[in-house]
Amino acid sequence: MATISVLRRLILRSLIAVCAVSLFPPVLARAADEKGPAELIDSVARQVLKELDAHRAEMRKDPSKIRKLVDDTLLPHFDTEYSARQVLGLNWRTATPEQRKRFIEAFYQSLLQNYGEALLDFTPDRLKILPYREDPSAKDRATVNTEIRRDNGSRVPVNYTLHKTESGWKAWDVTIEGISYVKSFRTDFSSEIQQKGLDSVIARLEARQASGITAKGAKPAAKK
Repeated sequence: MATISVLRRLILRSLIAVCAVSLFPPVLARAADEKGPAELIDSVARQVLKELDAHRAEMRKDPSKIRKLVDDTLLPHFDTEYSARQVLGLNWRTATPEQRKRFIEAFYQSLLQNYGEALLDFTPDRLKILPYREDPSAKDRATVNTEIRRDNGSRVPVNYTLHKTESGWKAWDVTIEGISYVKSFRTDFSSEIQQKGLDSVIARLEARQASGITAKGAKPAAKK
């Protein structure tokens, strides 16, 4: 069993690279304007991998290009607001609209700034998407199971949780070896919020982002 810190790094890398590469077998076709959870990941995976293969070298030199790839290709299929809401838990209810907006943006940018470049290390042999088994009783929920290959060759089970929205299926959580990304951060932030307040947490995330921008001399692509 990996340590919590190692699992946390894998969770965050997996979150950013959710659709980075795909070994998923062909899936049954649906209506042209409707994609199931597995079809969505497979489709986006091909698009992202194509961009990585074509521009990997220049992305290594200019991290802002990685952020743009994530913003343009992966972000539309990840429910950042719903995920942030689950991370804040009960604190979401008492947060003001402005605090919610700032937290969503700051948290997303923090993840992207710290782990976005991990996307460059993903190739087809790194992530294996396992055959999808649809649950007929779960019309608006789905889990896509995958395996991530570590540097030492071992594989770690990583599951992506999606839900159906008005604009289609979107991912909102990642679970690795039983540890949920949402629950993990909820525990961390809940303790910090209790001690220092939500504004302090948001300010810390925003300061970290600003520090990263200054250090790299480039501003992350704006979230749509």
